[in-house]
Amino acid sequence: MTAIPRRRTGRAALMGAMCALVVTGTGLTGCSEDPDAGTNGVGKLPAAQIQSKTRAAAEAAGAVRLSGNVVVGERTYRLDMRLKSDGATGSVTAQDTTFQLLRVGEHLFLKADADFWTDADGKGDGSDAAAAHKLDGKYVKVPQGDPSYKKFSVFTDKDVLLDGLLTLHGAVDKDGHHEQAGVRTIRITGADGSGGTLDISLEGRPYPLRLVRGGGAGTLTFSAWGKDFALKEPEKDETVDYGKQLPSS
Repeated sequence: MTAIPRRRTGRAALMGAMCALVVTGTGLTGCSEDPDAGTNGVGKLPAAQIQSKTRAAAEAAGAVRLSGNVVVGERTYRLDMRLKSDGATGSVTAQDTTFQLLRVGEHLFLKADADFWTDADGKGDGSDAAAAHKLDGKYVKVPQGDPSYKKFSVFTDKDVLLDGLLTLHGAVDKDGHHEQAGVRTIRITGADGSGGTLDISLEGRPYPLRLVRGGGAGTLTFSAWGKDFALKEPEKDETVDYGKQLPSS
């Protein structure tokens, strides 16, 4: 067996250490290592093709978990939703009020505490307080003809949410290699970042993992891609059904 000269071994170790240190805030750089080695290869594609592939992967996935903040106008919504084609379950927080949403097929249910229903009504008389108490912790079935159905169901629609969220505005370009929760990513941006940035997995399928919306409109993370979950309508004793329309609140 041929002995390896000590000087050569030390030089190799030094070069390895230097390579490990060459990591910047905008991605992996330096040395001769290929940042796309061992990946799914999308990092080598032009930005427009990367965006197309990640949207296709997201649309084809059976399920996803979406969490983070979305700013719409002057209102900020905190989302933590698990979504799939035939329904969703999770929570939405707006103006320090949190409510649960559950959609099974076309049936949409909203669950909140008494304060939510009292504040929504705004009248504050004794009968309202009593009605709100009856709704405390119950699943209220939202009629499809009620204006609230469209307003709340958008948070439970996987296709609608992803179609709107995964759109970067302006010219799309690449912004280097990064990492999200231990997963290597390629980042693409819209309008040099002002139109949003999206980190896409370089491991396995090119799923989107993190979105920073343009104009300070929120940051969202995507996880549990393709991991199915159970959806079941609540029991009758847990449900309040007002028929064709919710109360005026």
